[in-house]
Amino acid sequence: MRFATLDEWLEWQLTLNPTEIRLGLDRVGAVWKKIHPAPITAQVITVSGTNGKGSSVAFLREILTASGYRVGCYTSPHLSRYNERILVDGQEAADGAICGAFEVIDQMRGEIPLTYFEFGTLAALLLFCKADLDVIILEVGLGGRLDAVNIIDADVALITTIDLDHMDWLGNTRETIGYEKAGIMRPGRPAIFAGENVPDSVLRHAREIGCPLFLAGRDFSFSSTEQSWEWQAGSSKRHSLPLPTLRGRFQLNNAAAVLMVLEQVKNRLPVDQQGVRSGLLSAKVPGRFELVGKEPVVILDVAHNPEAARALSANLGDMYCAGESVAVFSMLGDKDIDQVVATMSGVVDRWHICPLSTQRAAGIEELQTSLQRSGISPGKISVFPDCAAALAAARDCAGPQGRVVAFGSFYLVGAVRGLL
Repeated sequence: MRFATLDEWLEWQLTLNPTEIRLGLDRVGAVWKKIHPAPITAQVITVSGTNGKGSSVAFLREILTASGYRVGCYTSPHLSRYNERILVDGQEAADGAICGAFEVIDQMRGEIPLTYFEFGTLAALLLFCKADLDVIILEVGLGGRLDAVNIIDADVALITTIDLDHMDWLGNTRETIGYEKAGIMRPGRPAIFAGENVPDSVLRHAREIGCPLFLAGRDFSFSSTEQSWEWQAGSSKRHSLPLPTLRGRFQLNNAAAVLMVLEQVKNRLPVDQQGVRSGLLSAKVPGRFELVGKEPVVILDVAHNPEAARALSANLGDMYCAGESVAVFSMLGDKDIDQVVATMSGVVDRWHICPLSTQRAAGIEELQTSLQRSGISPGKISVFPDCAAALAAARDCAGPQGRVVAFGSFYLVGAVRGLL
């Protein structure tokens, strides 16, 4: 084997390409055909979108598992351990299994260069095919059309929301981004759009390729009370559903779209009411409005684009806080920092900023300038050398009556979560 440990494999993969992101299906698709020329027999559900992918994947995984199916789940990025990306029957893939898959991929690729993400995608697919699964859930890493997971034809495609993010790669309008997300659709196979204001590019692409597209509010809907909610799609109805354990007013939108996905595969993967109820209550996604500790409570949220920041701001507004809200904050330099800061400025009293351990990180001066452009006074901005120092000072500053909100990046939330 080329390397003995998972860390060695991952460090080596990062050196193979001059850029961390290299979109396109030709290279990764060619290697996959060498590794596994036969079609995948499990049902495949591919999830794309700007926000809500992680929650939607968690709902799908937990409902299908509770209904007795063997489920493989591939997500990215991870918060603490690389193994989080690849789940088989709810268990993280072991280091040895991932290393073994990497070795097969390395041998089969020949001279074809692969990125870190492409290695991971192929490893997940290889492990899933060995596991004799009923269903495979694939989360798109970036965009959809040219993302590595799109080498597999989805039986059902779910697009959660479309907003401005990854604009250097996907375009700077919802229409151009929508076209990229819609690339996971397939002719004759159903797709679900969970968000509001579906872009024309999504509708047009579905028409052009002959993809049956189901829209929230038109083809399926839900209503809720303080204790339960109901879902309907044509003659199909589900009553007296429990509110999801996942926090946030938008989680019912995600859950409703997931039920529509399951409606499309009910002939092959039927789920009963108990499976739905159990999955809604057991679904968890670390780092998505996750509350840790008390006095002060620390809220972890990976919100790193304007739409996610709006959702986080709304959730914080719905949550009572007697003291100050202190942010532990940092972002990647290729994100819309100004819009995220402007959105959060009304719910954050003090800002503790720190650098991230990646070359894509925004510099401290860039973060300070963005905060000041939003009208935040220098006296409310504190700079720290790392996440640990920023978190410790934020907890002291917030005190028992306040709260700490760590947000802005998976890198940041992963680091803070590890400290907690």
